[in-house]
Amino acid sequence: MTHAPRTRARRRQDTNHRLDHDIDCWVASADPDGTPHLVPLSFDWDGHTLLLATAAHSPTGRNLATGHARVGLGHTRDVVMIDGDVETLDIHALPTERGDRFATRTGFDPRTLTEPYHWYRIRPRRIQAWREVNEMTGRTLMRDGAWLD
Repeated sequence: MTHAPRTRARRRQDTNHRLDHDIDCWVASADPDGTPHLVPLSFDWDGHTLLLATAAHSPTGRNLATGHARVGLGHTRDVVMIDGDVETLDIHALPTERGDRFATRTGFDPRTLTEPYHWYRIRPRRIQAWREVNEMTGRTLMRDGAWLD
């Protein structure tokens, strides 16, 4: 079923709703040789950045430490793709309230684990959203970290 294409304003509204209400995302990263890795992770959105946590020595943790990632939200007929810069933080580096917010939202508190975890804060550089081919034009909602009008 094909719907009429959404306006940019509507796509941004739908994207913000997904960021505010979704809990899980797909995180794509690559090692320095370019070998891709894709995993589902939980996240929290604070209005500016996505916060994720994973084992520091896992392939994803090592790859995110390179400083770049792609995040996918939604399903294939209503997707939000986020390309962002990644900041790696020690698991105890965040204010307690921020870690508590992540734990409450996701039902997962990496601060309680014995395996070393890091926080990974992703600042979006580009955000795209589309449903079907009729929304491919105009799918870019954010460029160079700034929302487009």
